[in-house]
Amino acid sequence: MAQAVKFDRYGGIDVLNVVEIPEPVAGPGQLVVQVVAASINPGEWKIRQGLLHERWPATFPSGQGSDFAGRVVAVGDGVSGVAVGDEVVGFSDERSSQATHVVVPVGQVTPKPAGLSWDVAGSLYVAGTTAFAAVRAVSPEAGDTVVVSGAAGGVGSLVVQLLRAREVTVVGIAGPGNHEWLRSVGAVPVAYGDGLADRIRAAAPDGVDAFIDTYGPDYVELAIDLGVKPDRIDTIADFAAVAKYGVKAEGSGAAATIDVVAGLADLAASGKLDVPIAGTYPLSEVRAAYSELEAGHTHGKIVLRP
Repeated sequence: MAQAVKFDRYGGIDVLNVVEIPEPVAGPGQLVVQVVAASINPGEWKIRQGLLHERWPATFPSGQGSDFAGRVVAVGDGVSGVAVGDEVVGFSDERSSQATHVVVPVGQVTPKPAGLSWDVAGSLYVAGTTAFAAVRAVSPEAGDTVVVSGAAGGVGSLVVQLLRAREVTVVGIAGPGNHEWLRSVGAVPVAYGDGLADRIRAAAPDGVDAFIDTYGPDYVELAIDLGVKPDRIDTIADFAAVAKYGVKAEGSGAAATIDVVAGLADLAASGKLDVPIAGTYPLSEVRAAYSELEAGHTHGKIVLRP
């Protein structure tokens, strides 16, 4: 039997269980992948708590997870270019990657570069495509100044680096414990909390051109107060502000292609993209993994290792 994370009602981490499921079978055009690493994401605990029911309702019993990396163990009819034993990076659209095995269409995997760690490979899809889309949404140009909230988190850490690759000045909002890392990738760190607007103005005396919010409440309002135009503000966390201010809300859905994942994997494997790993947990400790994630302020990704 295989195993998978499931929950049968909305709630806290106590509704999460690792249960036995039938061994998956590859249908036409599909693969079965034995999962080696599958990262967890904030959207997953928000869905599980019912906070995003209107936008992304759960059907019970629900699985969890989109990101994964692993080894192909079965291929269905009509599959070409992929063989049993291949190491792949991929994504699931069925909330099913937090498991020992996952079934996906062949078009949702790409070869794992030999130099890429399993933990990083299993962390690329949601955070990577979200960061890619958010950066693209604010149209950064060389010489611009862009502020990023949650700049050391799973998505924010990638946003910062993708912006720096475009020769953008990045002001990263994060706790003091993450300031050294932000400096190491060329960003200007500022601490969140009272007086933040003044600290940003001091760090960006010529003004702010764009703002990417990866964290949530009040940051879109801050961006507006800093004089950033709504069409150059993107939030992946404050959907109420999108309707109120007309800002953008482009996330993983706007760049959810295997080509984007493959490009990110190549960048990470070549050392041009640092994907911080905050910690790893066995699948059986999924509740502990989400407890750490929901506490906030992690630097990088948390990964399940089935």
